[in-house]
Amino acid sequence: MWGTPQLSAIASEAIDRFGRIDTWVNVAGVDIWGKLADLDDEDARRLFDTNFWGVVHGSRAAVRAMNKMGGALINVGSIAGDRSFPMQGMYCASKHAVKAYTDALRVELAADSIPISVTLIKPASIGTPLQRQAKNLMDQEPRLPSPLYAPEEVANAILHAAVTPVRDINVGSAGWVIAAIGTLAPAFTDWLGKTVLISSQKSGRPALPRVDNLHNAGPRGGVIRDDPEGRTMRASIFTRVVLQPPAVKAALVLAGVGLLLQALPNRRANTAPARLAGMIELVPTLVALSSALSKRARR
Repeated sequence: MWGTPQLSAIASEAIDRFGRIDTWVNVAGVDIWGKLADLDDEDARRLFDTNFWGVVHGSRAAVRAMNKMGGALINVGSIAGDRSFPMQGMYCASKHAVKAYTDALRVELAADSIPISVTLIKPASIGTPLQRQAKNLMDQEPRLPSPLYAPEEVANAILHAAVTPVRDINVGSAGWVIAAIGTLAPAFTDWLGKTVLISSQKSGRPALPRVDNLHNAGPRGGVIRDDPEGRTMRASIFTRVVLQPPAVKAALVLAGVGLLLQALPNRRANTAPARLAGMIELVPTLVALSSALSKRARR
């Protein structure tokens, strides 16, 4: 059996229809906003069943299906898998588990010379309906921390991983920054968590009755974007640059003015926080460029 009976059937039907499976993407995800002390066991297990075990079952089915002919396995995790933050603690725990599983699977497949690339996609806050579909235990409506990135940025990263074997991809500079600060200054990051991250995830609006998608499919199926405050950036220049080949990276270094202009959000996101996020996006972008180019030069 490949993962679960349902996934086995999906894999078998795909092979029967197309002859093989080239790319398999696992992107299961539900969320709970609230303090860990307020979560009940049933909800916590359901979140892990979806976020972690969904990826595990999907990965097992993918490996069995692509074992001989090879392919690309892409698991969508989160920056929450690199650094935990309050009010979404169980979600963060599940994404840490996804990262650990994906990293171990990648090494095991390589050790057995199985020609499957394994990529972990790590999005920052994305302007999707997640905050409206998640279960909410707070007394206020939940709010994703800024900056928000367009869903197309995640899609671009997945498409890149499908044709270019790469270990992992951060979608949005925020993930790179959070991981770096968490490694270099963990105590400072904890301080930021209690002084900034808790309040930044509360909208200031009273919590409303909602139908969440934790145990059943939510009512907003097919909706891709959701950003009532207009905070979503047009593009993540950081991610766009990281996905480019070395020669293009070098050319982009010389096009700093163009990067600056592209970092500015569009009219719909023309708010002070979004403009600031666009400017800040340049810093890790240039650092990533310099690092990539220096590695290239040393080869």
